[in-house]
Amino acid sequence: METIQVNQRSMFQKVLGTFIVSLLIATVGLYVGQYIPPIMMFPLAALELILIISAFWIRKSKSVGYTFVYVFTFISGITTFPIVSHYVSIAGAQVVLLAFASTFGIFAVMGIIGAITKKDLSFLSTFLLVALLALVFISLFNIFSPLNSGGLLAFSAIGSIVFSLYIMYDFNQMKQHRISEEMVPLLALNLYLDFINLFTYILQLLGIIESDD
Repeated sequence: METIQVNQRSMFQKVLGTFIVSLLIATVGLYVGQYIPPIMMFPLAALELILIISAFWIRKSKSVGYTFVYVFTFISGITTFPIVSHYVSIAGAQVVLLAFASTFGIFAVMGIIGAITKKDLSFLSTFLLVALLALVFISLFNIFSPLNSGGLLAFSAIGSIVFSLYIMYDFNQMKQHRISEEMVPLLALNLYLDFINLFTYILQLLGIIESDD
């Protein structure tokens, strides 16, 4: 029993290590993004979406590898640059730094809560999936019929809450279920998606508040 616990702790640490490497690679991608022509951002965003769909499609076979995760996070960093650049221009670099610090703090707190909670939170999966689909639908709706600042503020706040809960949920599921070696890349990718989406929503939220002042 003790050997299993030690192995699980080792796998958990490996997931976190892969997640941190993913963030670093995304940061490199963010830096590279400033040199990418704007016309290339849409094809890269489309590729990012295809990779996400592919990841969820093949997740049952647990065949998502490290190369897949690192390529995805690099592209994700590139496509995040226009968002960061936009809010730097309208609200200032301090808002971006505050958004990152807030994201890191929330990620740490919700991760700890999820990891120490003894109750299995798998019952949240349906609610979170429905909430995620609602966010996607509203995002698509916003493209064709832009929300006003109040609607966008509420949307950003709800998105921040949803991905905060996703962080707690994903950490809890790693605790509740045995982590195998082949699952590590996919679990790290889940954490990365939680982090980058939470960061985007918080940045949007703070950007709106700052620009309305």
